[in-house]
Amino acid sequence: MACQLASYFMTSTNQEYTTIIKPVSGWFDFHLAELWRYRDLILLFVRRDFVAVYKQTILGPVWFFIQPIFTTIIFTIIFGRVAKIPTDQLPGPLFYLSGIVAWNYFAACLNKTSDTFVGNAGIFGKVYFPRLVVPIAVVINALIAFGIQLLLLVSLMFYYSFQGMGFTPSRMVLLLPLLILQMAVLGLGCGIVVSSLTTKYRDLIQLVGFGVQLWMYATPIFYPISILSPRWQRLLSLNPMAPIIETFRNALLGAGMIHSTTILVSIAVTLVVFFIGLLLFSRIEKSFMDTV
Repeated sequence: MACQLASYFMTSTNQEYTTIIKPVSGWFDFHLAELWRYRDLILLFVRRDFVAVYKQTILGPVWFFIQPIFTTIIFTIIFGRVAKIPTDQLPGPLFYLSGIVAWNYFAACLNKTSDTFVGNAGIFGKVYFPRLVVPIAVVINALIAFGIQLLLLVSLMFYYSFQGMGFTPSRMVLLLPLLILQMAVLGLGCGIVVSSLTTKYRDLIQLVGFGVQLWMYATPIFYPISILSPRWQRLLSLNPMAPIIETFRNALLGAGMIHSTTILVSIAVTLVVFFIGLLLFSRIEKSFMDTV
């Protein structure tokens, strides 16, 4: 019996391990390739988030349409009829909805990923998996809502086309997937920065919604950049979402001011924010359970 136990322990100790879990050591030790091995878990979180939000609602996924429709109606009345702000010679509802659809995707990525550590502390404290799985699942889940709302925008485009109010999409429509990717990366970067900081500074949770709302007013959603003076245009170009919204609108509707310089600045800011977010996220994830 003793020989059998000795043989068993010798065999087990000589086995090679397929997965080694170790703490993050370096500043740039992100382990992004590890996410691919957890792709099934990412899809599981996507399904969980989608079902959890609309499972016990009466209208279900119809809420994807209700929010942009009512927001478009309010913008049309207040900014179109009352304030009479120009819309680059586009129908008001079409102009506003194009900005709302793009902004909603970015805002959803930012708002929902900003609660990654605090909102999932119970799961993180029990089982190991790459913590970036959760915010990436949030971004993919928000992409589903974006796709549904984009169908609403395309339907409105066809309606106005049949009414004789023609518009021509520009060649920038070929870059639409890259614009969506940039919105996702920017929202993810901002969200994980906030999520990392809220493990110690809970006040930031209260400021996220307010800050995103202020950011929206600094983005050309209900007004075109063309009505601003050159000075304000240069100032607005520092907002990385401004060129994205204008390019998105130009790609689908052929309206909007596009400058290669502002686009490059927007891409650079997006990459810097995302890189800073990865740095903070990787450093906080190994010790956040002590502070949450």
